[in-house]
Amino acid sequence: MDLFPLARPFTSLIEPETAHRLTIRALRLGLAPRQREPDPASLAIDLFGLHFENPVGIAAGFDKNGEVPDAMLALGMGFAEVGTVTPRPQPGNPRPRVFRLPLHRAVINRLGFNNEGHEALKKRLLARRGRPGIVGVNIGANKDSADRVADYEAGIRAFDGLASYFTVNISSPNTPGLRALQGKAELAGLVARVLAARRTDRVRPTPVLLKIAPDLVAEELADIADVALAEGLDGLIVSNTTIAREGLVTGLNANETGGLSGAPLFEMSTSVLRDMYRLTKGRLPIIGVGGIGSGEDAYAKIRAGASLVQLYSALAYEGPALVTRIKRDIAARLAADGFAHLKDAVGADVTL
Repeated sequence: MDLFPLARPFTSLIEPETAHRLTIRALRLGLAPRQREPDPASLAIDLFGLHFENPVGIAAGFDKNGEVPDAMLALGMGFAEVGTVTPRPQPGNPRPRVFRLPLHRAVINRLGFNNEGHEALKKRLLARRGRPGIVGVNIGANKDSADRVADYEAGIRAFDGLASYFTVNISSPNTPGLRALQGKAELAGLVARVLAARRTDRVRPTPVLLKIAPDLVAEELADIADVALAEGLDGLIVSNTTIAREGLVTGLNANETGGLSGAPLFEMSTSVLRDMYRLTKGRLPIIGVGGIGSGEDAYAKIRAGASLVQLYSALAYEGPALVTRIKRDIAARLAADGFAHLKDAVGADVTL
């Protein structure tokens, strides 16, 4: 039974960050539904040397400290991404720093990489070692770091062998100067150092993905594609939150600074996704994230070039039953379009 519709009027009255902490606590206590039906075979896909039972995952930011990845997998997620985690713990920006925009089914946050640091996350991942499920680690840099690239190298070394994959997050708008690492020269140096930090005693190095912003112009996207292909990145995540505010009703928190996520991000992030799929010639797997609130949205991301998708903001408005609804809808749309497998639909709307 989905109790979220009953609880939603009450949770909406709670300050957003407090509501999120209560959600994490409830998940830790096992107070969440579990998927009871197997995923349709058409949703399975193999990427990065990993087998995904379905393409729907939880985006970074929901479980910054790796407290509930197994609870999210039990909901029916095909994978979970924890973080963003920085080498040293940091409190992030002053509260309040998360704002609901219910009229737009959106959220603005300026959290600022608040997290408990490498050591706390490493202990949790060591404790779950041997359990099934794909759990990626999203790594970042401390706000006051003298060498931010060294922070990313430290993230690779800390979690190599524990993470199913890494996401290098240089696209958060809430750490001053961080997005400058998306410039071509800076990015090439970062990627080279990060990839070199991986363990060499593994049959297959842990995959490394890059998460980019949606606010990039055509030349910047082309530069990122060139670096990704030349340096040997394993994939991309498109996209992070946006600093744009076009189309929002003024007031109702719309003027708060920070990254905007949720429904208003969908068109922008999907356009960037389509561009990156074309620029990389379909050679790099892409995880599509930004504004997904339905199976229709998720399927549009897939046809625009995403092999996997991630949710976050929509869960706050729709509840956990959204995961199952999206998977059922993707499977139905694949069948209606004559695709036997998810991989056959990836990039169907893009001309390379």
